[in-house]
Amino acid sequence: MKKTFLWVLVLLLILSMIPTLLFIGCKKTTATETTAAAETTAAAETTAAETTASATKPVEMVDMTWISPRGYLEQMGDWFLWVAINMGYFKQEGINLTMEPGPTDALATVKFVSEKKADVGWPSPGILTSSIDTGMDIIGTFELIPGQVFDFAVPADSTINKVQDLKGKTISVADLGWEVIINPILVEAGLKPSDVTLVSGGVNWGQLVAQGKADAALSWIGNDIQWTAQGMKLKILHGLDFSTQPSNCFASRKSDLDDPKKLDLLERFYRATAMGLHFGKTNPAAAGQITYNQFPALQEQMDVATAALQLRDISRQYTASERDGKGYGYFYLDNWEKYLKIIADLGQTKQLLPLENVATNVLIKGANDFDHTAVENDAKNYDLNGDWTAVDYSNWGW
Repeated sequence: MKKTFLWVLVLLLILSMIPTLLFIGCKKTTATETTAAAETTAAAETTAAETTASATKPVEMVDMTWISPRGYLEQMGDWFLWVAINMGYFKQEGINLTMEPGPTDALATVKFVSEKKADVGWPSPGILTSSIDTGMDIIGTFELIPGQVFDFAVPADSTINKVQDLKGKTISVADLGWEVIINPILVEAGLKPSDVTLVSGGVNWGQLVAQGKADAALSWIGNDIQWTAQGMKLKILHGLDFSTQPSNCFASRKSDLDDPKKLDLLERFYRATAMGLHFGKTNPAAAGQITYNQFPALQEQMDVATAALQLRDISRQYTASERDGKGYGYFYLDNWEKYLKIIADLGQTKQLLPLENVATNVLIKGANDFDHTAVENDAKNYDLNGDWTAVDYSNWGW
């Protein structure tokens, strides 16, 4: 009996402990799961916070300077840069861009870049190659004008009707250093540099023709429209009619291409530039309005209709490589190779410059990597006003 009672007592004691053991076991499991869940949630929240911070973190802004080759900015030819500035494309790429008119010194647009006083210049092939030949740290990195942009302007009643008629004549230029632009054109046309005399006229070099102090003036596509608006009566010998040489490209420091961070910055610069070009290709009137409104002095020189003509004439070449399926800024390197031989034979360079030291397409793929549809929508939705609403660009062929 005692033994039976003792076994019952032990059994009851064991049974009384089961809920406690179960509770402890459950408590331990729940705590572990809760801790794991909490850690997972915390990790997820941290990741989300980091992702949000990354998405909302402001782009680090970098100052860059672009320098003009002509000594002034008040004209329609730089419209794609003004568009990219005004539409925020440079800001989007983390760039604060300063537009520098520069001096009229022929080499200023490359000298300033080589000396790190500017980041991107816009030299002609003659200026670019001459600077490379003298050892400047410079290379063409974005082609704006793959065909001949340079013209000769002569008085409307002049007997000069073709390039060959310039033999024995005077040609006005802003700077005598522009001979590196003119000489290859003359040679291509069968003339010698000694067949003409250059006359320096500073920023008003075109006026020398109007004043009878020069027989012709070096000009470029669209520039004659501005001169005509200033009252000059001119006849133009169009470069595209007698020359196949390449023209002005954007250039930067060659050494920057070896630095990943600087290479990335240049790619972003050219991406914003390409976006500006694409905006204008989609809606030239909007690009014109943005640029025209930038300069009161320009508005005094020409009306909207005249400004639109300058925009039309100068800019068709800007979009040529994109229309050709190559993207904006593409160098047609075969044409450059032929040009390098001409200037070497001319003695304009001390040696035949290696093509890879003069121009490169290394940045072009990245420059064209942007949301084309978004830019097109920006252009299509841009509010035109005043006389720009009447500009018909349907047959401009951009």
